[in-house]
Amino acid sequence: MAAKKSRGLGRGLDALFGDMEVDILKNDNEDTPKVEESSTDANKPSAGSAAKRTAGSSENAAKAAESDGSVQNVDPAAGGILYIDINDIKPNTNQPRKVFDEEKLEDLAASIQEHGLIQPEVLRSVGAGYEIVAGERRWRAARKAGVRNIPCIVRELSDEENISQGIGIREGLAYGESRAFRQPTTVYDEDKVVREIDGVRLELVRLPGETDDQIMIWLPERQVLCCGDNYYGCWPNLYAIRGSQYRDIAGWLDSLDEILSYSATYLLPGHTRPLCGKEEVRSVLTGFRDAIRYVLEKTLAGMNEGKDIDTLASEIVLPQEYASLPYLGEYYGCVEWTVRAIFTAYLGWFDGNPTNLHPLPPKERAEKAVALAGGADAVLRAAEEAVRKGECQWCLELCDLLLTIGVNAEAARRQKAVALTKLAAYETSANGRHYYLVCAHELENRH
Repeated sequence: MAAKKSRGLGRGLDALFGDMEVDILKNDNEDTPKVEESSTDANKPSAGSAAKRTAGSSENAAKAAESDGSVQNVDPAAGGILYIDINDIKPNTNQPRKVFDEEKLEDLAASIQEHGLIQPEVLRSVGAGYEIVAGERRWRAARKAGVRNIPCIVRELSDEENISQGIGIREGLAYGESRAFRQPTTVYDEDKVVREIDGVRLELVRLPGETDDQIMIWLPERQVLCCGDNYYGCWPNLYAIRGSQYRDIAGWLDSLDEILSYSATYLLPGHTRPLCGKEEVRSVLTGFRDAIRYVLEKTLAGMNEGKDIDTLASEIVLPQEYASLPYLGEYYGCVEWTVRAIFTAYLGWFDGNPTNLHPLPPKERAEKAVALAGGADAVLRAAEEAVRKGECQWCLELCDLLLTIGVNAEAARRQKAVALTKLAAYETSANGRHYYLVCAHELENRH
């Protein structure tokens, strides 16, 4: 467990411009925000200890462009604007944009000729010259406009930092694929750490649940417990339909037992409203834990009886004493997916039926099923009839037969989209509903 310094996700324009006074001017470049040039004296100290650096006016920029010197006006160490010979600047080889609209470049060049280059380039020193970090479009347009010296900000960046800065304003250091990730300064191996921060005593406890790296925070003096995603006010996402590693449900139950042992007065979940009052916290956490345990035990018992995954997923439902609880609605995860996750975690893909040891390939099985049903047209008619009867799941399975063999595929896609949209209308899980709707949209717009 790492103790990590709190920081924002990004420092905005200050990450590039330091203490400069910046304002949004106009969107003549879609890549980066615009800087309004100020006539403030660059060397005049501010009310603080450091002097603020500002760009020169358009008039000053024009004068700089007429100058023969490649660098004008300010000391780069002070973090201000430099006027640099455009010929000493080269593009960034890691620039993700490879195509520049020539018509838009001409428009921007005309604007630069009339008003000057208002927003400075961001560069880094490379050898005897400079490389563009941000602003290649402006640089290209300035060349078209015949501008000699252009306003720039020079940053000392490594190759990795340059890649990171060039695709957005970032904070921290760059490490391979994890660009801008700042390594922790302190790492704890213990499952429990006690710290005092600004006079507040904290207990940080490793409590795996939805993820293995979850941390619970306990404030003993105030009896406040921050439980992360070990509890939230609906049936938990014990299996993510997007695909994920198995979430250890037995371990999750152990974590809930640990939370209950703290006798909190206030419980702060990672999502949903806080729980207030010892009795309320204990009652809700107990019901939440016991419902999850019920599904786990029922699934394991069914597996020991030799039942297959589909049978168990259809049979196991929450009894009324749990289903009626307002904090166990299937608005996120759902019981059926939980059962399937438990089954596959303990037994893997094989359900015990020898028929499924070496099943037919999907296409061959679909061809035989379609032939048995009387052909592709008959299957399509059955799919359409299934929707009219409200048997949308059966419609999906029939459509999949046609899509697998590639016969009546376009009509099957349309019919499947209709069934998915209807299913979405009464799917309680937001994850499931969104999956239905996105897939329907993709089918409707496939060409």
